[in-house]
Amino acid sequence: MLKKIIKNLKPSSTLRMNEISNNLESKGKKIYRFGFGQSPFQVPDDVVNELKNNAHQNKYLSMQGLSELRTAISKYSSNKYSKNYKPENIIVGPGTKELMFLLQLLFDGDILLPAPSWVSYAPQALLNRNRMHWIITKSENNWFPTGEEIEKVILKDRKKNYLLFLNSPNNPSGQICNNLKEISTIAKKYNILILSDEIYSELSFHENFQSISQFYPKKTIISTGLSKWCGAGGWRLGHFIIPEGLKELRDSLKILASETFSSVSAPIQYAAIAAYSNNHDEYINNSRSILKAVGEYVYNNLKSNKINMNKPQGGFYLMPEFLIKKFSTSQDMCSDILEKTGVALLPGSDFGFSKERMIVRLSFTDFNGQEFMDYIKKNNKLDINSIAKFAPKIVEGVNKLKLWSESL
Repeated sequence: MLKKIIKNLKPSSTLRMNEISNNLESKGKKIYRFGFGQSPFQVPDDVVNELKNNAHQNKYLSMQGLSELRTAISKYSSNKYSKNYKPENIIVGPGTKELMFLLQLLFDGDILLPAPSWVSYAPQALLNRNRMHWIITKSENNWFPTGEEIEKVILKDRKKNYLLFLNSPNNPSGQICNNLKEISTIAKKYNILILSDEIYSELSFHENFQSISQFYPKKTIISTGLSKWCGAGGWRLGHFIIPEGLKELRDSLKILASETFSSVSAPIQYAAIAAYSNNHDEYINNSRSILKAVGEYVYNNLKSNKINMNKPQGGFYLMPEFLIKKFSTSQDMCSDILEKTGVALLPGSDFGFSKERMIVRLSFTDFNGQEFMDYIKKNNKLDINSIAKFAPKIVEGVNKLKLWSESL
């Protein structure tokens, strides 16, 4: 018999949408993959070559991660955040999703989730039987909670421990948190633990990316990895940076790692050393420039008196809100859009919004990133013509979505 809590759980909405899109395409329907968030770019050649060179590595590695890799990550992170991170502060996992699950498993307290939040935070809380508190946010605050909104939840029971998930740049909104200092003040006041999901930080469209760890270092765990900036989602390699004062938590995570995934694939860990040691500034800058141009194209061509959204600030998402009343739920609306236009989107209800709000997540990555990257290296020119040439499905999908909204 299945446990009831698992029996009632649905598959991850992002992975489910990817399978639905694959199925429709196999039947000959043209699908615009605006629902599945995955980097369109290839893994840098030097990192791929290191994977080939280390295919023979077949030993179990340290449960905390390969020492050489953790050293490379600590140097990279120390430079990025202007802090002194030690290799022992790093724990490597098979993607950050697994590490987050284990963190929720060992955490004794309640989970604070801003709405919107990434689709897996809440299901993981349910699986670990952690009580969740959704914090409803507003577009004028970039869809992030204010200190007052966080404090309001905590004051209902100050005796509990709280773990706040903060994701900036954000999935699904594509926004950056501008009130980190305000949030850190509340976190210090109530001794909150923060999981800062910074998987999109290298893809921030703003210079001088800021982490809440810069304001609240003692109890902020930084979560990031290769999947977004390095185009290596399928490689499944992520890591936590755990503050020195949270050694007990780090050691507990290591124990849980030893009893679950044992250690991350050895060839991938060896290859990842090159990702963090070699200079990939050009690759990252080109990725960021392309995503910014494509995201702003979608924003400028889709925003209307029927569709509200914030301008993208990082990553590869937008979060349109349709000002229509034809549908009962955002899921119903997404189904209608997919059927009539071929545009695949995810409903806002998957991210913590009420089903009645006509909010969706739109991923603008349905294009050949390698072709676009090669063009940028030679021409260094981004305009509407280059977007039309190298991201034609983005242009077509946006046009279909706009016509659909205008027909209602």
